[in-house]
Amino acid sequence: MSADENVESELVVTDRREGDRRGNERRQKAIPVAVERRSGQDRRNLGERRRQVDPTTCERDYSDEEIVFMKAMDQYKRDNRRPFPTWSEVLEVLYALGYRKVAESTTLPGLPPAAGRSVPPKG
Repeated sequence: MSADENVESELVVTDRREGDRRGNERRQKAIPVAVERRSGQDRRNLGERRRQVDPTTCERDYSDEEIVFMKAMDQYKRDNRRPFPTWSEVLEVLYALGYRKVAESTTLPGLPPAAGRSVPPKG
């Protein structure tokens, strides 16, 4: 036996063009499943109750103004498909609710009085 014949005998050719190399095609079988997830129905539509603002599930009592604001933000996010609105969009919602700046800026909540004003004065 020559060296060329020895090399050829060790070669194995695999033809993968025919069928699935794993055996039977599982997707062709009609096997019942517990939950059909391929129906085309969007699962996100089913979770509507998670998106509702429910102040009773929180630890603190919200004021009426806070509840109105939370509901307006929730409505904005749903209508515009914006789960994370920008601060500019939040400001637009506040304007739509009728809020306008009518007083001078004060210290931000949570900061000590020595920290100064939250916004530098104009001028």
